[in-house]
Amino acid sequence: MKIFYGMVAILTLACSLRAEELPAPFIYNDGLSPRDNWGKLHQSPVVLPTDLEPRYSVRFHYYFKGAGTLQNDPAYVAAAQTALLRLGYHCGEIDGIFGTETSDAIARLQKNYALRVTGNLNVAVRRALHLP
Repeated sequence: MKIFYGMVAILTLACSLRAEELPAPFIYNDGLSPRDNWGKLHQSPVVLPTDLEPRYSVRFHYYFKGAGTLQNDPAYVAAAQTALLRLGYHCGEIDGIFGTETSDAIARLQKNYALRVTGNLNVAVRRALHLP
C-alpha cells in the first residue's frame, strides 16, 4: 500500500511540473539538441539552416541508424559538427555536410580518445560527442 501511495505522489509531482522543468526522459522536443544534467536545452542563439532540416523528435530513433545513414543526414551531421566545435575540434563551418574537415576533426577526436582512427561517425564517436 505504501508503494502505491508513493507512486501516486511521484505521478502527481511529475504532472504538476511545467514542461521546461521536467527531467530529461520526459522531454521530447528535439533529439539532437545538447542538454545539461537537468535536461535543459542549450541551443545556439543563431538559427542555422540545418536547424530547419527534418529530424526525429526522440533520441531513441537514432540508436538504430548506421554510420552511413547518419553521415547523409544534414541535421545529424550539423549536431556532430556543433559537438565537435564545443569540444574544441575545429571542423569548419556548421553546414550539415560530412566533408573532409569534419572527417579530420573526428579523426583527431578518435586519436585523443584512444579510439580506432577512421574519421567516420561510428558508435564510439557518437558516445564521445554525447549524441544518440
